[in-house]
Formats: sequence, structure tokens, C-alpha cells
Amino acid sequence: MRHFGQIAPDVRKRLFHQEPCTFTADSPARLLSAALGATLYSPATRPSLADDIQKQGARGLVSMVLCLEDSIDDADVPVGEANLVRQLTDLEKRSDGDVPLLFIRVRTPEQIPDLVSRLGPAVRLLSGFVLPKFTEERGVPFLEALAAAEAGSGRRLFAMPVLESPDLLYRESRVQTLEGIFRAVDKYRDRVLALRLGVTDFCSSYGLRRGPDMTAYDVQIVASVIADVVNMLARADGTGFTVTGPVWEYFRVQERMFKPQLRQSPFLEGQAVELRQKLIEHSMDGLLREISLDRANGLLGKTCIHPSHVLPVHALSVVSHEEFSDAQDILRPERCGGGVMRSAYTNKMNEVKPHRAWAERTLLRAEIFGVANEDIGFVELLAAGLAD
Repeated sequence: MRHFGQIAPDVRKRLFHQEPCTFTADSPARLLSAALGATLYSPATRPSLADDIQKQGARGLVSMVLCLEDSIDDADVPVGEANLVRQLTDLEKRSDGDVPLLFIRVRTPEQIPDLVSRLGPAVRLLSGFVLPKFTEERGVPFLEALAAAEAGSGRRLFAMPVLESPDLLYRESRVQTLEGIFRAVDKYRDRVLALRLGVTDFCSSYGLRRGPDMTAYDVQIVASVIADVVNMLARADGTGFTVTGPVWEYFRVQERMFKPQLRQSPFLEGQAVELRQKLIEHSMDGLLREISLDRANGLLGKTCIHPSHVLPVHALSVVSHEEFSDAQDILRPERCGGGVMRSAYTNKMNEVKPHRAWAERTLLRAEIFGVANEDIGFVELLAAGLAD
């Protein structure tokens, strides 16, 4: 697997100063946690699930969740489980293993060993499980079941807990809940690939739903939870985890209240005026803004419910040439003692010690998503992906 691997080599060479690296489901967890990118959710009941996995993988998808929880009716769980086992078994027989990182979102701990057992040889396609409504009390049995299933199958299995419990939202219980979550995931640190945010459930607790003109950060109660999750669970001191961005619910909007949030000039320069209009028609300007805010607030990757969201997430994850230049300057061995310097682009200050953690994260992202050439922006990356 590699990000933008669906794009022709000569086009990648034009776009990238440093191309994205290749990786597999067996790569180190630190690399995989940052490489998730846009994680596409699909109901496990889909009759064409195996075909969908292959099709989306060929289009550049790197991670996918096959959902047995909120995306299907309670009565359809047995049908969903049977379909999931059947589809992955079929996929395993016709695939050489070159599929996206696959995770199953379960409802109960007991489903984990049961599904691993039922999958048999097809378990080799599985990277782990998504654990819903995660708290310390509720989450530990899931993690114990995962550890047992891993030991029994011999297959490395990761957990991606979803932080969506009302206890996490309510002010009077938030800190205690976050402390408990940290205890649980810290104990199983080697198996926790990333923490996912269930913002739709957060909004549900207050009867809210953000519109296509609003990001998660415009809903203050949601923004406050994201801030506290990052504060307590995503620190850059070695104790933190990767936290992924919330889902964007929209893929086409008939009527707008506010002006589009995309500037015209980048699209004019890239001769992509029609692309800008298409993004606006499909409410992608709000998505692009939210992706940018995700990164600014310490989140990496994003939950997606529509294939059209995948490429924007990946395009905005590519490291710019300017970011790469700054990060390299900050991390030069001769500057380990600290200091301040003007950036190579002569437009900002780079302070070695305060910016070191940012620089390290940026170079990890550069390894995974690549570094754009000096004259390449997200418009060119987006257009190249859509043209493929």
C-alpha cells in the first residue's frame, strides 16, 4: 500500500518532491497509526462488500471499517456477521492480500473471538476491531477479548476505540472518564492503533446536528470535548495516541445559507475552476475546512462515510514543501541545543526546541503522505487524483 499509489508514476513524480512510502498491514504500529488517512465506513450487510473493498482500494483507500454497530439495524446483526464472514472468505480466496487495512466495528466483546474463529484463514485480511462507546469500564472487556483473539489466531490485531460516550461529553464526568480511558488504553498501548471521535453521538446527547456550513469546531460543546481529548490523550511527550478527526456527514447539498469557503485564486492558478464548483456543489468546501481544523487541533486522519471524501482527506494530509523545509531545518543535528532562525522561505520564525515535536510529526506525515513539490498545492493533488 501507498498513498496516491493509484496515480501514474510519472504524475506522482511531477507532484511530489518526496513520494509517499510503501507499507503493509505488518508495518510498525507508529507508521500505521499515522497512515490511516480517510477511514471509510461501510455497513457489514452490503451484498457487494468484497467487490467494494477491492474497488475502493484500487482508488487509493488505505483503511476501511466494516460496521456491525450503528450503521445496521439491531435485527440485522446475525445477517451482517454471516455476510461479513462470507465476503471476507471470498475476498481472501481471490486476493493476494493487497487490500486496505480492514477493521470490524463490533457491538459486544464476545463478537471479537467469535468472528476471528469464523473467519478462519481469512483473518489474515483483518487488521483489528473498532470498539464502540469506549470508557474504562466498558472498554476493558473489549481489549481483553481482542488480546485473547490475537493469541488464539496468531494474527496481530489492533484496537481503535471510539470515544462517544455521554460521560465524556458531560462536564461533571469528563475528566474522570478521560482518566479512565487513558488507564485502559495505556495498559494495552501496544494494541491501540488510534482513538476515534464519535462526534455524531456527542451531538445526539443534546439534540444537535451541525449543518454543511458548519464544522465540528463551530459547535462549541463538541469543540470543547475535542480539546480535552487532545489535551489528555494526544500529548507529544510519548504518552499520547493518534486521535482521528470526526466524520463529515454530507456529500451533496441542495441549498446553501452562507458563501462557499473556498478561495478562487488557488483554483484559477491551477486551472481547475470546474473542480472548485464541483467541490462546492458537493459540500466539500466545509469538509476541506474541517480537515484543516482537524490538523490544526492535533488530529490526524478522518472518519468518512462516502468515497468522495477520501481524496480530499489525503490531499490535505500531504506535507507542503515549505513545511518540510522548516521541519528539516528544526531537526538538524547541529541545532540540538536550541536557538531561533528565520525559515528558508523567509516568512516565519523557527524556534528549535518549541517546534521540535511539530517537526517530528511533520516528517512522519511526510514519510507516509509525501512532500509536494514547491509549486504544487492541494488543488493539483486533488485534480490529479480525480483525473486518475
